[in-house]
Amino acid sequence: MSKYPIYLELSGRRVVVIGAGAVALRKAQTLLAAGARLIVVAQHIDDMLTTLCQNADAELIKSRYSKDYLAGAVLVIAATNNHQLNKQIYKDCQELEILCNVVDKPQLCDFFVPAVVKRGDLQIAVGTEGNCPAYAGHLRKKIEQSFTDKHGEFLAELETLRKRIIKDVPDLANRKALLGQLVDDESFEYFIQNGPTQWREYADGILRRRAGDG
Repeated sequence: MSKYPIYLELSGRRVVVIGAGAVALRKAQTLLAAGARLIVVAQHIDDMLTTLCQNADAELIKSRYSKDYLAGAVLVIAATNNHQLNKQIYKDCQELEILCNVVDKPQLCDFFVPAVVKRGDLQIAVGTEGNCPAYAGHLRKKIEQSFTDKHGEFLAELETLRKRIIKDVPDLANRKALLGQLVDDESFEYFIQNGPTQWREYADGILRRRAGDG
């Protein structure tokens, strides 16, 4: 059965990572970058993880795993090297109706974390539904070569203009036509060749012509 892809708002929400190895460190980095209120539970926590969590919205708990630590979490990631413990964490999450990801065990996952290319607010995610994440990583590297920081900058300009169009163009069909023209390859190439200031003038010309046609 296919999975339902979403981008989840985690700002200020409790996310628990069980484990403190290299995988847990990577998960902690991405979760903190997403604004999560991070809880890490492990008996031994290394210096890199401690440093990462300093001055962040994070709590490090040096302890054996307990189901009690899951209370109030929206997501849990089990990243220990103990298979039986990971299974128990997954079982506890099912009872508490908390989404759980057991690293490298697709059959014990309510969600999968995709390989992501991020350019400003532009994110391109590649998922394999847990089947060979290395292939998702390979595809991510190829996508990284095609999408640059310029795509993220272009998106920021488009968002500013989109707000203006929503305010000034009441007709939905006209809005759609305008945005379709502004996001196309010709518009992006103009942005690349001439920069943001001249692109805004280019976009203004399209808006004026569209208004004249209307």
